[in-house]
Amino acid sequence: MSGPSLRIDKWLWFARLAKTRTLAAGLVSTGRIRVNRAKISKPSAIVRPGDVITASIGRRVRVVKIVEIGTRRGPATEAMGLYEDLTPPADIPISGGRKAGRESTFGARVPGSGRPTKRDRRLIDRWRTQDG
Repeated sequence: MSGPSLRIDKWLWFARLAKTRTLAAGLVSTGRIRVNRAKISKPSAIVRPGDVITASIGRRVRVVKIVEIGTRRGPATEAMGLYEDLTPPADIPISGGRKAGRESTFGARVPGSGRPTKRDRRLIDRWRTQDG
């Protein structure tokens, strides 16, 4: 195929999916990047517009389609123009950061209530000593 192309590590850096080119190369080398569903292991692999990249970065999996190759690592607004985000929306979190479907109530608190104050702890201690 002809047309514009670029190394995968350089494109990940241009698109700001990786903070540095070294980290981008590390993602590719450890097998956390797939191009068109095929696992690649070399940072020198070539990508072109239309390729779909699946990246496992941290605890998150992102799916992006390359729209443009890019010529430099510009600001974030410019970087977002290089790809179309195909990542499915995440589950709606419940209080405590748990995902939907996990119905545990252990340690559940009202969202936004924060940590107990010193007064709250004293009331809790007083309540505990009354029962025992």
